[in-house]
Amino acid sequence: MEKLIIRAGNDYPVLIGEKALGKLKQFIHDLSSEVTSILLLVDETVYQHHKDMIHESIPFDDFHVLPAGEKAKTFAVYEQAMGKALESGLDRQSLIIACGGGATGDLAGFTAATYMRGIRYIQVPTTILAHDSAVGGKTAINHPLGKNMTGSFHQPSAVVYDSSFLRTLPEREIRSGFAEVIKHALIADNDFLKELMKQVTDFKTLDQDFLQYALKKGIQIKGEIVAKDEREQNIRAFLNFGHTYGHAVEAWSGYGGKLHGECVMIGMVYAILLSQRQTELKFDIAGFLEWVHSLGYDTKAVAPYEELLALMKKDKKNLKHQIRFVLLEEVGKPVLKRIDQEELLQVHRLLQQRGETH
Repeated sequence: MEKLIIRAGNDYPVLIGEKALGKLKQFIHDLSSEVTSILLLVDETVYQHHKDMIHESIPFDDFHVLPAGEKAKTFAVYEQAMGKALESGLDRQSLIIACGGGATGDLAGFTAATYMRGIRYIQVPTTILAHDSAVGGKTAINHPLGKNMTGSFHQPSAVVYDSSFLRTLPEREIRSGFAEVIKHALIADNDFLKELMKQVTDFKTLDQDFLQYALKKGIQIKGEIVAKDEREQNIRAFLNFGHTYGHAVEAWSGYGGKLHGECVMIGMVYAILLSQRQTELKFDIAGFLEWVHSLGYDTKAVAPYEELLALMKKDKKNLKHQIRFVLLEEVGKPVLKRIDQEELLQVHRLLQQRGETH
């Protein structure tokens, strides 16, 4: 097991590794003030697969099962979670534990952020994708017109990332989650990207030690950025590389039609193509596409441009109704730029040509 410290708002530990869940009770005991009661919010699929481990290792006074995946991030499910918190008698010294993937963490974190104007919560992520979302304190639910448009910055008290949860992940979830690992390499570390491209050739045979190393590296990259810009006033926006176009695809697909990481990969290819035109990025796009296609990613443009444009206009990075994209001047050197709509259309067409799987 390895322990990292995230320095954002309240500093908090991230524990990652096999049997990390065994340290959860000690983390709760070590919190700065007594915990009066605990509500567990758990993803239904995770609960089905890991019911015994959850009951043995996670302390709670009451629990509530959430729909799996993005279906958890709705106003209706949020209202149900708030109702459960009220029925359970949570007070300002209570604690919410989120056990599930990124969607569970977002919903549970937003519930904690808004219940009595904010109580503590702990993230217990169970997917590869959640290595990104569980760290940094972004919490939110979706609106049909835009992803994560209702939310709050609310840092967890701890993140306990037990890698034993990852053994039951289907390959599609592994692929989706690993897109965020690739994103961290693209925005921060060219050597890390080369390492990923060399070591990761098949998600069915992904080495578990290398996976833990890659997840730790991704968390470190995100933690360093969040420490400098907790509330996304400037450089934290770099973590949204691939997300402007990707979130539009995800919203167009109906939140769940395509997985988050699948959409982010499409968005990253789009952003790389845009970077080559806007910042003169030198990048072997053909080699990158060959690699990601060999891993099973589909990078085609899947929606009509006008519909995606309408969704991109609602992106949170935009200012004065101008669409802003995170681009790369080089791998490891991101930049935020305003892009006009004609250029976005041209790159959408380019993606249709270059994004076809081999």
